[in-house]
Amino acid sequence: MIRTDVVQPLGELLGRQAVAYGNRAALSDPGRSVTYAQLDARTASLAAGLASLGVRHGERVLLFMRNSVSLVEAHLATVRAEATAVCISAASTPDELQFFLQDSDPRVVVTDATRMPLVTQCLRDVAGGARVPVVVADGDVAQPGRHAAFEGLISAHSDTSAPDGLPLDAPAWMLYTSGTTGRPKGVLLSQRSMLWVVAAAWLPFLELSSDDVALSPLPLSHSYPLDVTLALLAAGGRTHLLERFTTPEVMAALGREQATLLLCVPTTITFLLNAVEDAGFQPDAFPALRFLLTAGAVVPAAVVQRAERRLGVPVLDAYGSTEASTAIALNGVRGGRIPGSCGVAAPGWAVRIVGPTTGRDVPVGEEGELIARGPGVMLGYHNRPTETAQTLRDGWYRTGDLARQDRNSYITISGRVKDIIIRGGENIAPAEIENVLMHHSAVVDCAVVGRPDDVYGEVPAAYVVRAPEATVTADELMSWCAGRLARFKVPASVHFIEEIQKTASGKVKRHLL
Repeated sequence: MIRTDVVQPLGELLGRQAVAYGNRAALSDPGRSVTYAQLDARTASLAAGLASLGVRHGERVLLFMRNSVSLVEAHLATVRAEATAVCISAASTPDELQFFLQDSDPRVVVTDATRMPLVTQCLRDVAGGARVPVVVADGDVAQPGRHAAFEGLISAHSDTSAPDGLPLDAPAWMLYTSGTTGRPKGVLLSQRSMLWVVAAAWLPFLELSSDDVALSPLPLSHSYPLDVTLALLAAGGRTHLLERFTTPEVMAALGREQATLLLCVPTTITFLLNAVEDAGFQPDAFPALRFLLTAGAVVPAAVVQRAERRLGVPVLDAYGSTEASTAIALNGVRGGRIPGSCGVAAPGWAVRIVGPTTGRDVPVGEEGELIARGPGVMLGYHNRPTETAQTLRDGWYRTGDLARQDRNSYITISGRVKDIIIRGGENIAPAEIENVLMHHSAVVDCAVVGRPDDVYGEVPAAYVVRAPEATVTADELMSWCAGRLARFKVPASVHFIEEIQKTASGKVKRHLL
């Protein structure tokens, strides 16, 4: 049953949950926890504090900080301040942060003490950056007159109401996703789109309740862990956040927190299984665990079977994208599951499988591009009208993914029309790596493609044409990339060749590499 009652402005939802669940824990991390009543009050005060710093309706607040209760509070408070929350990877490099600042043009930046020096440095190099206030979630404030402490802002506005006037269909989040242009695109999502997926997919398919505890070691700069966190809040459950995935921390937290579900990507499932098998754990090692939830990339059927045998719980695969507010199709805790399938479309989604070039529906069971429409589709890409028009055509979202759908409507993802590389659930645009390589003086041409990997699913491999008499090594080029790209985007290997073959129009013939 679709839980349409949760599709409401966040301020109303949090207020309702504060009344219903008051002193029950809503969020926790290794450092602290917050109850439903506290979450409602704190996010209202923080929203009022952001407004006092000059945040106005429709403006953007950049969130650049580690996974934590504070980060979730910043997400919720930004929306309650009638602004758009722009959350970026905590692993962003200086070059990446500068791009995000220029592209999003935030009114305020919220960060943590660890990242504050980098934020200050990059703001100096951005037009108007010197006037952007920075809210620091922990540690001292460098410039008290212009910057603010996270907790101080909440305390100073404890008796002030949140603006809470953002329409359901206005931009509430801007989350970046890689694209074929090389630079990440800001995907604009509304409260309605994100909460519709909560109402139609996560709550009914996963049968979430106030008894559930989700363990989330995945970055909240992605729509998947963010939307599942919203789902736990809507259910009255608790989300325990880890800064990142490390096998020892996850295994310890599964037991300590009595987690009933674990958010995964295929790579982290493999890491967890290796550790569980090495430790000789039995299937009942985590008695509270109900299931593993995975999204972000196709999980091999063999990995699912291995995980279910070893852990004694189902692995539920969800399919979607940032442009679809996370989930278009998924497997539920009840009903049959087909090996390799990501389940059926959630209510409200219309799904078609069409010829990538013809746009016409293919026969049942044949491969084609999956296109979809429904309440979860994005509003568009930030300041990218051309890319928006290419992706949203005639009311349909063109996913760029190849899929098959059987007579019972089960969907199986078989590949991608696009060139995007998915490494452990992280999307990587080859052009972004190519752009970095081409800035090296010893590189005259290059191309990046995905290569199969037993652990990560895919990893980027770079093919490089060196300048005459250049002696640069593969290790040197990988170090060059490591200084300019997030770690997961750095090529796993570099190969030197004489020529990059291209079509007459200049497109790389990637299939020849």
